[in-house]
Amino acid sequence: MRDDILKTIRSVPKGHVSSYGAIAKASGHPGAARQVVAALRGGFDLPWHRIVGAGGAIKLRGDWAVEQRLRLEAEGVTFRGKRVNMRLHEHQFSDRKRKKAATRKRGKRKARRDGV
Repeated sequence: MRDDILKTIRSVPKGHVSSYGAIAKASGHPGAARQVVAALRGGFDLPWHRIVGAGGAIKLRGDWAVEQRLRLEAEGVTFRGKRVNMRLHEHQFSDRKRKKAATRKRGKRKARRDGV
């Protein structure tokens, strides 16, 4: 799971952002937003500043929040008040992994229903 999450975080391009939940979903692990936070804390050489809270909110506190905003602004990301303008800067992931995860879930449900 951690490798999937790290790979997804690294795929967010310069000038774009994504939320913790969107990273979890795109990596094939919907509902694993807390694991995204854990991966960011323990990861090395990650574009951590491109990952924000839902709706574009910076969730870090103190100097880290200021640094995150400055790094994003340096990449051309614009803000609406204290939040990133998600309409302009939210990274859209391909549906490939999400579809794969959904197919896996359907297969498991069918197997349970069929008594396998």
